[in-house]
Amino acid sequence: MRAFLSLVACGLLLACPLVGTAGMPAPLPVNPERITQLGDAPLARLQTISFFLLVFFLSAVALRAIWNYVRRDFPALPRLSFGRAVAVVFLWGILFVIVLTMISGARELMTPGAWRRQGATYKLADAPPSAAQPESEMAARRLHLERLRTALWQFAATHNGRFPGTDELTALPAELWDVPTAGGLRFLYVPGRSAGHVPDVLVYEPELDPDHRLVLRTNGDIVELSSAEIRKCVPEKKP
Repeated sequence: MRAFLSLVACGLLLACPLVGTAGMPAPLPVNPERITQLGDAPLARLQTISFFLLVFFLSAVALRAIWNYVRRDFPALPRLSFGRAVAVVFLWGILFVIVLTMISGARELMTPGAWRRQGATYKLADAPPSAAQPESEMAARRLHLERLRTALWQFAATHNGRFPGTDELTALPAELWDVPTAGGLRFLYVPGRSAGHVPDVLVYEPELDPDHRLVLRTNGDIVELSSAEIRKCVPEKKP
């Protein structure tokens, strides 16, 4: 009776198979091409390693051939096998790595911060634009102010040292009053003054930088003054 019940139970299990659920182990991958195919980064590394090994063993073969060829004229030299040639190339490679590391360290000590790492090598670090740009803009504005000074002094030379009044500014080219790299702003002018040794303010920049504003004085000097210093030297306009 027990044997009969066992056979019935086995028959029911075989007649009613259970549905497979996720997570059941599979003997083979579902998508073998996707699994066995390398990505771009591993493939590039594999190509680099294979190229390095090819050059390494070719160097060993070349060293062995050259050594054994020279040995014909110098029988005292031992014969070089391929394994020894590989060992010599490996030792020379380590020596070159040590020497190049020492050179890189000395270069970094002599020029700190001048080199930055890029992958396995180093390249010159780019100059910070924030520090170089203001200096170049200041130089351009100073050069333009020097041209304006030349035009003003030419006018004063033909008018008994007097600089142009408000109604005479059209005698100078209009583009000389434009401040470079300032978005259309113009130099500010103090009329009614003459050329001389007294360093009065004649032309000054608009307030681009309150602490550093270029100023042209009546004695020909171009200096940098702050906004507070300019307000002390320039008479206030009456309403």
